[in-house]
Amino acid sequence: MDIVLLTAVIASLFVVIAMAEPLAARLSLPYTVILAVLGILIGGGAVFFLRTDVTDALNPVAEAILALPIRSNVFLYVFLPTLIFQATLEMNVRRMLDDWVPILTLAVVAVVVATLTIGYALSWVSGLPLVVCLLIGSIVSTTDPSAVVSIFRSLSAPRRLARIIEGESLLNDAAAIALFGLFMSFVMLGVPDPDLGGALWSFPWLLGGGALGGMIAARAALQLMHWFARYELAQLSVSVAAPYLAYIGTEQLLGASGVIAVVATGLTLNLMGPARLAPAFWTNLREIWALLAHWAGALIFILAALLIPRLMGEVRPGDYALILVVILAAFLARAVILFGLMPLLSMTKLSPVIERPYRVAILWGGLRGAVTLALALAVTESLRVPVETKRLVGILATGFTLFTLMVQGTTLRWVISRLGLDRLSPLDVALSNQVVAVALQTVREEVASTTENYDLTRETVRSEAKRFAERLDQAVARADAEDNTEILDRDRITLGLIALAGHEREVILSRFRERAISARLSETMLFEADRLIEAARSGGRFGYQRAARRALRYGPSFRSAAFLQNRLRIAGPLAQMTADRFESLLAKRLILRDVDGFIDSRIRRIHGRRVAELLHELLSRRSEAVETALEGLRLQYPGYAEELERRFIRRASLRLEEREYAAMRDDGLIGAELHTALMADIGRRRQKAEGRPALDMALRKKELVRQFPLFADLDDGELRRLSRALHTRYFNAGKVIARKDSSAHSVFFVASGAVEQEIAGQTTRLGRGEMFGQMSLLTRRPRRAQITAITPTSLLELDEAGFRRVLKRSSALRQAVRVSMSEKALTDAAERMPELARD
Repeated sequence: MDIVLLTAVIASLFVVIAMAEPLAARLSLPYTVILAVLGILIGGGAVFFLRTDVTDALNPVAEAILALPIRSNVFLYVFLPTLIFQATLEMNVRRMLDDWVPILTLAVVAVVVATLTIGYALSWVSGLPLVVCLLIGSIVSTTDPSAVVSIFRSLSAPRRLARIIEGESLLNDAAAIALFGLFMSFVMLGVPDPDLGGALWSFPWLLGGGALGGMIAARAALQLMHWFARYELAQLSVSVAAPYLAYIGTEQLLGASGVIAVVATGLTLNLMGPARLAPAFWTNLREIWALLAHWAGALIFILAALLIPRLMGEVRPGDYALILVVILAAFLARAVILFGLMPLLSMTKLSPVIERPYRVAILWGGLRGAVTLALALAVTESLRVPVETKRLVGILATGFTLFTLMVQGTTLRWVISRLGLDRLSPLDVALSNQVVAVALQTVREEVASTTENYDLTRETVRSEAKRFAERLDQAVARADAEDNTEILDRDRITLGLIALAGHEREVILSRFRERAISARLSETMLFEADRLIEAARSGGRFGYQRAARRALRYGPSFRSAAFLQNRLRIAGPLAQMTADRFESLLAKRLILRDVDGFIDSRIRRIHGRRVAELLHELLSRRSEAVETALEGLRLQYPGYAEELERRFIRRASLRLEEREYAAMRDDGLIGAELHTALMADIGRRRQKAEGRPALDMALRKKELVRQFPLFADLDDGELRRLSRALHTRYFNAGKVIARKDSSAHSVFFVASGAVEQEIAGQTTRLGRGEMFGQMSLLTRRPRRAQITAITPTSLLELDEAGFRRVLKRSSALRQAVRVSMSEKALTDAAERMPELARD
């Protein structure tokens, strides 16, 4: 084909892509449906003009369109990695991890159920070989979530629901393509009835090997980008190469799923990239990949649609019945997942409760698209597949895709309207009236100030003010209507908390853009803010409070790190997590102070004084909890908070200095060359300021011991020996430290946190500086108490030999032991101990 003509055709397709988006918005149809329709019209038009005798003028263009080098490999190896990789970069992976059970279950189980249901139904009706029917089932079991997700977002559907659909669809494609590869190999080998057990047995390696290959590729890409840190274009080039090398390398070297490898590459970069790459570069990378994915998604859809007239060219009357069987079986399989499996997951608390209208919308929104057509094309191109099999696969996959696009896609918004998902609740209507009234009052004040500053014509100002006042009066009247009295205070509190958490999210993003907080820390804090929003939406005030407490809790990863420190003396992971927690608490304290003003400036005007006061109280409790947690770390690691605060000040000063130089350049006070030199100097200093001070947990014990009143009379030499003998132990809240009737071989000193001591049904609490375990150790009797951590607690453990040695040298410690042995029997025992001899 002439390169000039080919270039002109491709450029024209980009014009079609540009027209599709506004046309879809104008017609209220999914974007992918418009692309498919345009592609079919172009392909059908090319066939018509090539075969008609009306004119020959358009024959070269028609021949160029029909001769486009559209092969399945183009879709699978060029476009598909781009789409999948960009989707994983945009995911909130930490939020996805909360729902990994329903996502994986729906993705893998839904694909297997759909493949088997369609395959066996088609085999039973048509008499085709089972392996061919299963191949068709795997081809049509991929779903395109873009239409239903975009509509759900426009309807303000629960974010968690949209996340599950996106995650399920991403892994759904990967699992379906992996199954397609299995059954395609059986078809090419001529195996009519494959051993499903053996086929499914190899399925885990396709997934696991793909994940392994993707993680290796992502880590290699991150290392290269770190080496090229000063060259942004080089880093972007590495990011472009990563998904393709992961895809090809995993398939060729490991024999696993290349699609899963691309998913793993993107997810690994999503998790690790913000912490290792510069914030500005990470933002640019995601924007560039968003553009690449937009073009790739549009091209894959429109090019696949061009093939539809060709694939449907040999359709026979009996094929329509088989298409109907595929449609019914696919709906049945998806209904089993949505109305059978999903409620079961909700009952077991593994998935959010999804209301029936949403499940119906998801069922009807299971559109098929470019991936289905690309897989069908791969079958039709294979020389090792029988001709009749190729014809049936092409027709059934294409016919089913056309049904989902032309019937489901065009009626999806109507179905959602009939389900009532596009209507606001009475609460939302009432609240919106108040929000509009408050907003218009604010606008009137600002417009009045603007007109005064610019000294506009008085008559014009008076005329426009009258018009605006009429609109404002109407808004106030609606806000004061009787219906608005139905908004209960608890509903106002819930809406206020959602707005408050949403503003907290905006503040975090603002601080990240200003480089006041790191990309890694901002990701974590945004994750917590999203949790607050969803918890407030589903659980109101109590859900918000639970989510706030959960954000300060030590999780399973901390327990694993504490185990490494307690048992194996490996302090690195715990030190890293503790340093992360330290930095997070410092940033959270500053952000909560910024958020507090939002209550009075915005929420009070909408929801009233009572709601605002309650929100102030809830936010104050969060601030107190943050201060308490921060103070515990300050006491445990003296000086480290000061280093972090110094780092914050340095970063803030660099940001202000950078802003000042930029203003001077814009005002012409300094030239471009000087500005470049100043920016390079700031870059060097910022690189030093970005580094976080190391937290050496072992070296802090001496400072801790020196603050204990029990060791106040020890000299420096004895304090050094004692700090070396002490071992740090970490326990999460609720963890049992010592059980009743167990033997004591050491004494514990509370460094931070608090423990609860239960003896004969009575409980006492021990805090920082207090000890326990000394009585059982000295008297050699079983423990009489059970000790439990009631907050995240750090303890200093001293073995028996070390405790007896220190007891001889510290009169304060001896006195404390005597006080703890208050009962007569223990007092007599204390008198006979040489370590407790009277001073």
